[in-house]
Amino acid sequence: MSSILFEVKEHVGVVTLNRPDALNAFNYDTLVELQNTVEKIRTDSSVRVVIFTAGGDKAFSVGADLKERKSLSPEEVKRNVYKIGDVFNAIDQLPQPTIVAINGYAFGGGMELALSCDFRIAVAGTTMGLTETSLAIIPGAGGTQRLPRLIGQAKALELILTAKRLSSEEALAYGLVNRVVDREQLMNASFELAGQMLANGPIALQQAKFAVKQGMNADLQTGLNIERKAYEVTIPTEDRVEALAAFSEKRKPNFQGK
Repeated sequence: MSSILFEVKEHVGVVTLNRPDALNAFNYDTLVELQNTVEKIRTDSSVRVVIFTAGGDKAFSVGADLKERKSLSPEEVKRNVYKIGDVFNAIDQLPQPTIVAINGYAFGGGMELALSCDFRIAVAGTTMGLTETSLAIIPGAGGTQRLPRLIGQAKALELILTAKRLSSEEALAYGLVNRVVDREQLMNASFELAGQMLANGPIALQQAKFAVKQGMNADLQTGLNIERKAYEVTIPTEDRVEALAAFSEKRKPNFQGK
């Protein structure tokens, strides 16, 4: 059975972690499969928004597969750490907007996958956190870098150094997640957010995301230049012409991503 499931529903790519019996932990084979899936999504023009979620009702992902980790040599552990970092970087750098639907526990690498996405929607009543220091290691798949950029250095240090486990509601108050919803509404809320973005030009979505993410790591003037270049990409597109025509004709635009 595949450990990663993927399907496309009306321009929304849905990636599902499919190891519920292992609490969707990441072993090496799962990471390779996830990386291959992400690379396919990157160049698939039919996918305009991506949702990441997981099978089962208990856990989104508890991070690294510690049963596998116990059997690995130090070199193999390093291989796994590099791989998970590379995979989450690939998710972070997807041109399409990304949403993670956190349907259960999200610890360690599971939380780091969520941090690699643009938006986080969590089911009420679950728990999450970067808990690696309790295992005498540190977040190694981007957590020490993405969390402080999201919620600020002091709050991030507090969560990482105490290995604190947050409820969904606490995570919302920290700014770690965007929304908390009842379990039965989780995927509906994720598709609703995806639908709001799908109403807009696909190329514009990608260029706006690119401008924000690249500009956040630059000074203001460099960021403004990045924005200008990203805007210029949208000017010659058919979608921009279609948007003007639709506005003039008082109808919804039919964007083709061209």
